[in-house]
Amino acid sequence: MAKEMQQDQVTRAARRAVLIDGIPVSTLGVVALALGSNPDQSAVQKGWWIATTTVFTLAIAWVLLRAFRRADEYLRRIQLESMAIAFAAVLVGLQVATLLDAAGIVRLQQLAQLILIGGVAMWLLIADLRTRLHR
Repeated sequence: MAKEMQQDQVTRAARRAVLIDGIPVSTLGVVALALGSNPDQSAVQKGWWIATTTVFTLAIAWVLLRAFRRADEYLRRIQLESMAIAFAAVLVGLQVATLLDAAGIVRLQQLAQLILIGGVAMWLLIADLRTRLHR
């Protein structure tokens, strides 16, 4: 029983660390999305958008790397399996969106961001549920 409580505390500490690391990255993502939402950008605005998006991408990689280094083997396995499921869902979603775009039903540009954001949300949801239910 004591070992379970200690493991739960370790899991909570790891989640808290990812949350603390992830809040500034999420804010940077919102800023990057806001900067890129204007269709008529000047060269300076495009430069800021590209720089912010690049920093955002590197920050995500850094947070994920830190989270993987903190996790034990079981949590790493859950994360990698959750990523694989979400990656497969994103690939299927993009393929369906491409077919819909080719048929002229909906534009791929409108769906691509939603599919990618949905894939990340699916990855986090699957990982969270598996962590909570399998402990």
